[in-house]
Amino acid sequence: MISSLRGTAAHVDADTLVVEVGGVGLAVAVPAGLARSTHPGDAVRVYTHLVVREDALSLFGFETREELAVFVLLLGVTGVGPKSALGVLSGLSVEQIAAAVAADDDAPFRRVSGIGPKTAKLIVVQLAGKLEAPVRTAARAVDAPAGVLTQVAQALTGLGWPERVATEAVSATAAEVSAGDRASVQVLLRLTLAALGPAPHGVSRG
Repeated sequence: MISSLRGTAAHVDADTLVVEVGGVGLAVAVPAGLARSTHPGDAVRVYTHLVVREDALSLFGFETREELAVFVLLLGVTGVGPKSALGVLSGLSVEQIAAAVAADDDAPFRRVSGIGPKTAKLIVVQLAGKLEAPVRTAARAVDAPAGVLTQVAQALTGLGWPERVATEAVSATAAEVSAGDRASVQVLLRLTLAALGPAPHGVSRG
C-alpha cells in the first residue's frame, strides 16, 4: 500500500501530478485546487490512496491527511466512485463537506459535477456522524449554516482569492463571530474581507 509520496512534480495537468520519486514518475490524481497550485519542479508531498481494479492501479493524492480521510469515507458511500469522490474534494473543502453534512444540506454536493440529487442525499445520510475526527479544526464553525459558508467562500473566490484561502478565511471568521453574524452572508462576507485585507493584485472589490 502506497500511503504517501514525497518528490518533485515532473508534470502537472488539470487533475493529475506526475511525482518523480527516486527516478520513477508516478501519476497521481489530485483535487483541482492542488493541481492549480503546483508547478513542474516544485517539491511536493501527497498522502495517497491506491485503488486496485482488475485493469488498473490508480493513485489518488491529497495535500492533507484530513482530505485523504474524507476521500476514503466518500468511497464508502453508495454510488460514489474514486472520480466522483475526487470531484467532491475538488469542489468543496473538508470544512465545507463537514458543515454540509452536519447541517443535513445536500445542496453543495448537488453542485459537484457528476453527483446527482440521489447520490448527494446519500452522501449526507451516510457520512452523518463520521466526520468528527477528520475535521476537528473546523468544529467551532460547523454550527454556521452550510449555505452561508459556501456562499461567502464562493464570493471570495469570485473576487480573486484562491479557493483554499477563501475557505479557510471564512471558517476562521465564522469561528470567532456571534451566531447572528455567521448566519448572514453579507455580514460574514464583510468581516472575512476585513480579516483578509487588500484584495489580490488586479482585483477590485467594487
